Amino acid sequence: MGRFGRHLIHSPVCSVCRGVELFEFEHCLSPQQLKLRRSSHSVAVAVGRDGNQNEMDWGGLDIDRDRSLGDASLSNSILSVRIVESTAQIPRPLWDACFPPPLEGQWWYQTLETCGLDDQFRFRYGVIYEATRAVGIAPIFVMDVPLSIVAPPVLRSLLRFLEKQLPSLFRQRTLFVGSPCADEGTVGVLPGVDRRDALSCLQHSIEIEARKFGCTLIVWKDFPASFTDEMNWLADKHGLFRLTSFPNTLVEFPTVRKEDYFASLKSSRRNKLKKKLRRSSQQIDLHFEVIQSPDDATITELYDLFMQTYTRSKTRFEKLNRRFFEIVATQPMAHFLVLREKQSREMIAFMLCFDLGERIINKFIGMNYHCPRDWFVYFRLWDAAVDWALSRGASSLQSGQTAYEAKIEIGHKLIPLTIYGKHRNRFLHAIMRPIAERIGWDTLDDNLAKLLKAHPELKSLQWGATERK
Repeated sequence: MGRFGRHLIHSPVCSVCRGVELFEFEHCLSPQQLKLRRSSHSVAVAVGRDGNQNEMDWGGLDIDRDRSLGDASLSNSILSVRIVESTAQIPRPLWDACFPPPLEGQWWYQTLETCGLDDQFRFRYGVIYEATRAVGIAPIFVMDVPLSIVAPPVLRSLLRFLEKQLPSLFRQRTLFVGSPCADEGTVGVLPGVDRRDALSCLQHSIEIEARKFGCTLIVWKDFPASFTDEMNWLADKHGLFRLTSFPNTLVEFPTVRKEDYFASLKSSRRNKLKKKLRRSSQQIDLHFEVIQSPDDATITELYDLFMQTYTRSKTRFEKLNRRFFEIVATQPMAHFLVLREKQSREMIAFMLCFDLGERIINKFIGMNYHCPRDWFVYFRLWDAAVDWALSRGASSLQSGQTAYEAKIEIGHKLIPLTIYGKHRNRFLHAIMRPIAERIGWDTLDDNLAKLLKAHPELKSLQWGATERK
């Protein structure tokens, strides 16, 4: 039975020995048995499930010890992957070590897992082992992806119509490594773990998992430049194609003084922003408040504004429900930044922010689009968010993907992200590779296309996470 639990299946095991790959079918062996059968330089992959946390052997997880041992602790190791179905099946110390701030940790994945998004996603987690010890976590989800998400803007309306008429043809069942709502993808591993070996081990495992779910496509979603070397190595080794994704956005504050934030903007943008704020304050008197643990009536107001924004969005990946807001509101790092019309007390805008120490994540916004345009509600909300972030000592404010025109205007820089993919059908994979190479920021978003036209020097930035030649 081995150390993976009694629900293990027979699965392919891959041994990687100094660049030589040997595939065989055998019963899943324990890490000790695999170690006896192979040299100490090998990396093994085994896949299984265990729904009972009590039966899972976490190998005496000791995060402090692992950190103190450093690189030497995991050298010449055997790595394996176990697929589990819940965040609760993974020890909290491992989550904290693999997903430290400013990454969203266990609380985030647990929120998504429990808020009732089963009609859109199936969540899984790949737990990476060194022998019998858990040393890494890879969030995974399965989704039937509409092709309109990555299509050029001119084709999106047609594809959305076709997706409704022929969903089986125009939606690809896809297994993702990453989170449907995280701004960047990551695989968290303990210090000393060889990240290339871990990613390669994971790739073998998710290919098996993809077959079980009937997924035609495997996607590593939105990985930043910090993963470029390892992901490009993985792409070359396993034949993945590379695809430019929507960039992340980030404002870095020079100091905690708001005057220094304004000084960091280009003069034209600074003057334009201040003019909008001045005109807005002349038109409408707004009250700003920060809410934690909102009551039921406030949740209703928040969700109504969120849905107004969602229905107007041109790029939709996930559709959050009211239950999501109810659960995330209980998290201590979640703050709702709210603008109300001062006299009527009507909520006209909010920003859901996560305070993760030095970084604030601007996760979702909601706005009343019936407000007059000369109120410049978005910019008033941003101005209040900057005040709040600086008051908490934040050094940066991350605002995610889309709505680039407004974000560039208020000082965000673009952070390149890359998708890596593999189609299980070799013929279709060969077709998708050259198509993926032609996709850039200008084909993904009209505002990005305008930005690149006005600032051609940014064109090279979009390939920053892929090192495209």
